[in-house]
Amino acid sequence: MNEEQLSREAADDKMINDAFEHLLQTYTASRHRQKVDDITKAFNFARQAHKGVRRLSGEPYIMHPIAVAQIACEEVGLGSVSICSALLHDVVEDTDYTTEDIENIFGPKVAQIVDGLTKISGGIFGQQASAQAENFKKLLLTMSDDIRVILIKICDRLHNMRTLESQPANKQYKIAGETLYLYAPLANRLGLNRIKTELEDLSFRYEHPEEYLSIQKKLASTQESRHELFDQFTQPIEESLQKMGISYEIKERIKSPYSIWNKMQNKHVTFEEIYDILAVRIIFKPKIREDEINECFGIYVAISKIYKSHPDRLRDWLNHPKANGYQALHVTLMSKQGRWIEVQIRSDRMDEIAEQGFAAHWKYKEGEVGEITEDEGELNEWLHTIKEILDDPQPNAIDFLDAIKLNLFASEIFVFTPKGEIKTMPAGCTALDFAFSIHTFLGSHCIGAKVNHKLVPLSHKLQSGDQVEILTSKSQHVQPSWVNFVSTAKAKAKIQAVLRRDGKAVQRQGEQTLNDFLSANNITLSNEIIAQLAAFHDVATPDAFFQALGEKTIILGEKDVDELNGKKKKQGTSKGWRKFVPFLGNKQKEEKEEQPQLFIVPEKFNRKKPIFITDDNIRQYKFVSCCHPIPGDDILGFIDSKNQIEIHKRDCPVAAKLKTSYGNRILDAKWDMHKKLFFDATLQMQGIDRIGLLNEVTQVISQQLNVNIHTVNITCDEGIFNGVFELRVHDRDDVKEIMDNLKKVSDLKEVKQIL
Repeated sequence: MNEEQLSREAADDKMINDAFEHLLQTYTASRHRQKVDDITKAFNFARQAHKGVRRLSGEPYIMHPIAVAQIACEEVGLGSVSICSALLHDVVEDTDYTTEDIENIFGPKVAQIVDGLTKISGGIFGQQASAQAENFKKLLLTMSDDIRVILIKICDRLHNMRTLESQPANKQYKIAGETLYLYAPLANRLGLNRIKTELEDLSFRYEHPEEYLSIQKKLASTQESRHELFDQFTQPIEESLQKMGISYEIKERIKSPYSIWNKMQNKHVTFEEIYDILAVRIIFKPKIREDEINECFGIYVAISKIYKSHPDRLRDWLNHPKANGYQALHVTLMSKQGRWIEVQIRSDRMDEIAEQGFAAHWKYKEGEVGEITEDEGELNEWLHTIKEILDDPQPNAIDFLDAIKLNLFASEIFVFTPKGEIKTMPAGCTALDFAFSIHTFLGSHCIGAKVNHKLVPLSHKLQSGDQVEILTSKSQHVQPSWVNFVSTAKAKAKIQAVLRRDGKAVQRQGEQTLNDFLSANNITLSNEIIAQLAAFHDVATPDAFFQALGEKTIILGEKDVDELNGKKKKQGTSKGWRKFVPFLGNKQKEEKEEQPQLFIVPEKFNRKKPIFITDDNIRQYKFVSCCHPIPGDDILGFIDSKNQIEIHKRDCPVAAKLKTSYGNRILDAKWDMHKKLFFDATLQMQGIDRIGLLNEVTQVISQQLNVNIHTVNITCDEGIFNGVFELRVHDRDDVKEIMDNLKKVSDLKEVKQIL
């Protein structure tokens, strides 16, 4: 072994030993029982098992398990069993050791958690099955045995996100997409607020690097004025709290880059127009632990004497904590500078639970420190919901993930039964959701409801505080339209199960119809024939095709025989391909254009390299209508079932599901356009109507900027001007320039892009 190798090994050993020493120091400083020997034994075992293996970043592999254990200990507050499991979490998957070996050396508890973590990561899935959805399903199944499995998995994901730099771009989009879609909401649901925020910010940073840097710079440049506002606002509050003899701490809470960007997208506002970037957090040590809720309200009364509070923005999470255990009192006050500022009041215990979630709950339980108690009511109810979803698994991976998201990650409202019992339901739920949440029979036979003693339809959306009585009839049956207005996973799953049961009979009828038709035309039935006919009638699956045949919404005839015999219809000039192409070139050339040859991904295609979209090859890609990307947008490619490439915006909701469910088919895509082609962009504007306003708007667009207006839709109602302009632009920079110029037009109050 040469000197260079020896010195590298020595440097590696020092790095590994320092990282482990730091982990032990963090652990011994915690409130957990000191089981240092167990942790050291797990470390030595994992170090030996991963010897010689390196990560993509080049560092020794053992650094990853140490980092995951460090996060579990320091940031989630877990004990020795979890730390040992985190150190060993990749041993069974990546080395020759088995779960039995782990059990013999470290005992059944650690083995069970390591086995749960291995199940999540392992497994080989087909192209159609979603590896991530399957992993997630396994994760949820193992969660019901021990919640620590999911907590360590979240720590593992956090470390992977922190070291995502060494991965190629297509992998970054896949992992960031999964994180935003699944892991960040899951961390939120378990009350891991700090981790949720970091996961969101890291995902945002890799998916939209330019926007992330822009927001970071703006936050840095406005930091001084925020500090000044914070000091002026909190000074009288501090004086008041000191007079009351309260032991407290006041913190400045800054909105995260991801949530700022999210608000900018959803509300169509600029960074400067967001007023709640700053919030104030008062954390106090209660004089009597049992009286902390009253003390919270005491502080609220004191500060509302200093500042006027917003009547509609008082959020009481004290008496009814959120489902993830979060407790606090939120109040919005008017500062002397004329700005609304949110103040969050919570005790030190509530603050710890807000940051560390259920893990912090355990510290406040009687019994062995760091061990999980069984009476986590909310958590057990949550796990019960998961089991219900898993009992009736959705046939499609994306449907399954949607079902999970619908139910577990929604914010909640409180609803009362006729007897006054309180039920927690997801926000946006309907009377029918409530019926199914009580009992499947009640939901299946529901004809309506009385909300606050008034008769309402099944689709009526419930509000917090509503008292709901469900009305049923034995003659009522589940209707297909019900799926469209329920929002909870349980109701959706039950309705779909009943419909599937009823649909099976209709499908059998459809199969018989197809058999008879093919026999009459001397065609042999095969899977290829079924797939060809389903595609011909634009139906996604064979089951849906049989269903349509059974319901007689599709009637087979001569055109189907022609299709099967290969007598294709003559292609039209533009209709066949226009739906995939959102841009316009030279009109005369376009009329003569044949159907463009879409690019087919070859078998040995390098998916790690980006694809470049140019003026010449743009017609080789599919531009589907879900998000309408134009040059300048952050985009990605997706290899569809026909091996053709779809182009989506990175923040498109459809792309979010694709990243999570079919991550291995995601490609990095970049624009290389030279302002030759035109694209559609639709702007919506609102303002105070006056004579000449429309003229000024069209002058800015057409004369100043020389942009072609394609269609205009104007309404003027009660002095309010509303306009929708469809324009022809080259790229996103054109859109930005148009919007910036329009914002200078007096009386035009809002300009936003809707497509």
